[in-house]
Order: sequence, then C-alpha cells, then structure tokens
Amino acid sequence: MSNNVMRSDGKRVSPFERIRQTNARGMEYWDSRDLAEALNYTQYRNFEAVIAKAKLACFNSGHRIEDHFADISKMVDIGSGAQRAIGTVFLSRYACYLIVQNADPSKDIVALGQTYFTVQTRRQELADVGDEDERRLLLRREMKLHNVKLAGTARIAGVVEARDYAIFQNHGYMGLYGGLTAQGIRDRKRLGTSQDILDHMGSTELAANLFRATQAEEKLRRDRVKGKEQAFRTHHEVGAKVRQTIRELGGTMPEDLPTAENIKRVESRRRKALRRKPEV
Repeated sequence: MSNNVMRSDGKRVSPFERIRQTNARGMEYWDSRDLAEALNYTQYRNFEAVIAKAKLACFNSGHRIEDHFADISKMVDIGSGAQRAIGTVFLSRYACYLIVQNADPSKDIVALGQTYFTVQTRRQELADVGDEDERRLLLRREMKLHNVKLAGTARIAGVVEARDYAIFQNHGYMGLYGGLTAQGIRDRKRLGTSQDILDHMGSTELAANLFRATQAEEKLRRDRVKGKEQAFRTHHEVGAKVRQTIRELGGTMPEDLPTAENIKRVESRRRKALRRKPEV
C-alpha cells in the first residue's frame, strides 16, 4: 500500500486518515481489519497478537479497555452471494496509537502510523486542556525538559561541541520548517536574534516542535546512531516526517503560524493573577 493517496483537490492524505470512519453519533473510529491492511499485515491472526498487546497497554495505563476496543462480528461477502461472519475490533484513536506502538517496527508504514496517531492523540490531549495560555505554558515546560534529553542523547551519538549542537538543531528545524534554519524562522516571524523562537510559539507550533524533539531523541537512541553527520541527518528526517504528517492532516505549516506573545509575559501575568487570588 502507498504511504499516502491523492485527494481530488491534489493534496495527499494519510492512509490512516482515509480509513477513518464516523458512527451515527459523530464519533470517529477505525476498523481493525482496515488498520491491519494499512499496516501491511497480510495475516490478520498476526495482527490480533498486536491488538492483544495494545489492550494490555491500555489496561496498564489506567484506561478501560472497552472504552477504546469494541469487539464485534460483521458479515462479509465470500462470493456467489454468500456471506460469513468475521470478528473485528472498532478502535478509538488512542487504541490505534497503542497498536502502532506495539506493531512491527521494521515496517516503514508503522513508523508513519506512529507519527500520525501520536500527533492526533496529542491534539486531543491539548484540546482537553484549558485556554491557549495554559496549553502554551504546559508545552513550553515540556519542551525545556525534552530539549535537555535530546541534547544528552545527541552527545552520546557524537554531537559534543556547542557549534555542532547548533547545527544539529538547525537540521531538525529545516526538516520541520521546509528548509528554514533557526535564524530563518526568526526572520520569518520577525524576531530579533536574541529572542528565543520557542518563547514566541503558539501551542500548535510548540506541539509540533515537541513531537520533533521527542521522536528525534527516541530515534537516535533506538537506532544507536553514531557520528554527528548521521545525527544531523536523523534529526532532519524526523522533522520532515512531522511536517509531512501536518500536511496530510491538512494543518498549517509551522512557518505560517502567527508569532505569539512572549511566553515570559504570560508567566508573569499568571503569577500576578495567582497573587491576587483571595485565600479561602
């Protein structure tokens, strides 16, 4: 199966978006049979083992399995007008996320699925948070933590000097921002050289960069990347993959998102509001 298909408007859409369904109540779901085919599992019984692992992960994370995995039986045509019943599972977005995390990592389409469902799941998590300021503050804190982890893993891979780490970061930005370096992003957003671009990102842009950072750190570690040149390429590939997913989901490219208020002002405003809050 191709990694994406062409829509009537000329844009490419993820195969996972193409098989997404909506029930009578407007709730989205995926059929496990369709998902198995999309992930290139030729034998459904092999995919059932992946579903079982995902159900266990769901239980261990404190979620109710039945809220995300609905085991059903449906009728399918077998020729000459005859039908037979087969088992399938209707899956929530979170269930799909757990499945691709437990699927065969050697399949390229699985990596694409991990990107797609992680981005989608993260979007829902952010939607459940309060206002934009809260989302930005949450994501900016996470970004600081994961940048530290990314720097440590990059160092193990061979990115040791400060100058090399700046190049490493630029490769990630160039993948995500269509070729723009950190300075190019500043120019595009009309920020000064001394201004931290992460402090002027809205929640959508921060979320994309957080995903870039976490996936780059994981890929460097999982693939045991050695050598700074290979680390540069890896970071660029991850950034480009996140950009591809944004495009397939119909999102706005990060360089086209508006420049946000300096998050330090948001933090200051929140601190003042807390000080003014009357004691109970």
